[in-house]
Amino acid sequence: MILGKIFFKYRSYTPLPFVFLMVIFMEPTVQTLIIGFLFVLFGESIRIWAVSYAGSETRVTGEVGASVLVTQGPYSIIRNPLYIGNILIYSGFGIMSNALYPYLLFSAICFFIIQYYFIIRIEEEFLRQAYKENFITYCNNVKRYIPFPKKLPDAVKSGIKMDLKSGFKSDKRTLQAIIIISLLILIKFFFL
Repeated sequence: MILGKIFFKYRSYTPLPFVFLMVIFMEPTVQTLIIGFLFVLFGESIRIWAVSYAGSETRVTGEVGASVLVTQGPYSIIRNPLYIGNILIYSGFGIMSNALYPYLLFSAICFFIIQYYFIIRIEEEFLRQAYKENFITYCNNVKRYIPFPKKLPDAVKSGIKMDLKSGFKSDKRTLQAIIIISLLILIKFFFL
């Protein structure tokens, strides 16, 4: 559980070594830019959709917590849409940059799968203690990693409405990072 707490606290910074290596070794092509950007766009779309329901609580880095069990939107078909979105974004940048391809991309994906495994364990332990039977029912109906639409029992529906404006506001840092990294890759492609 200690590893999960460390990964949870520093999850905003763990991509930095991979970004650093990507910037040093990138060799983008037209094909990798297009395919990679589609991955980034799909991943960020999932993130925006998820934070439009979960709100700014997804940005907490101190202690794991949740004021409500979010079961609406993407959370009704997969329990961890933000992490799936992140992995798609990281994969997209790996493809866009074409840096040490496929070794850097593969090692990054492996690292983030391991990191999210430990984070998910501590998050689910908190949710199990906080929401007891509702969380167990939720887990029985929604898979952890594989999207599988299934009708949720009314008892576990959170009733949260999608707030797209709040989603974009909450995900502002991720959007800024996407713009900055994309610009670095494009500068390398066009000018260097």
